[in-house]
Amino acid sequence: MDSSGGSKGCMGQFTSFARTQKGLILAAEIIACIIILICYGASVSPGYTSLAICMLIYCIVMFIIYACELNNQLSFIHWGWTDFIRALIGAVAFLITSLIVLIGHRDGPGIAAGVIGILTGILFGYDAYTILPNLRKTHTAAPTGSTDGV
Repeated sequence: MDSSGGSKGCMGQFTSFARTQKGLILAAEIIACIIILICYGASVSPGYTSLAICMLIYCIVMFIIYACELNNQLSFIHWGWTDFIRALIGAVAFLITSLIVLIGHRDGPGIAAGVIGILTGILFGYDAYTILPNLRKTHTAAPTGSTDGV
C-alpha cells in the first residue's frame, strides 16, 4: 500500500465512511447498542443483553464491510438485502423487547434501557427505510416484447 495518496489507510477508510449517511446511521446504531447493553447490565434482571450484543456485533461487522468496501469484492452475497434484513430484524426486536422491559421493570436502568431501546428500534427502522429505495434500483424490469423481431 502506497502512502503517497494512491490508497487510503485503514483509518482513512473508516473516517471517510463514517462521514457518509450510511456510516453515521451504523455508528449511531453501534453507540445505541452499547448504551442499551450498559443499561441492561445495570438492570435488576439483565436477561435481554443478548439482543444488544448480537445487534452490536452485526452492526460492527456491517460497518467494517462497508468501510473496507468488501461489499464490492464479495459479490456472492447481496449486501443490500442482508443489510435491510438486519435493520428490519433489529427494529422489530428492539421495539418488542423494549416494550416488554418497560412493562415489566420498575428499576431505573431497566426503564432507561426500554426507552433507549424504543429509540434504537426507530433508528433501525429508519435505516431499513433508507435501504429500501436502493433495493428497488437494483432490480430491472424484464423485457416483455418478443426478441425475434416479429
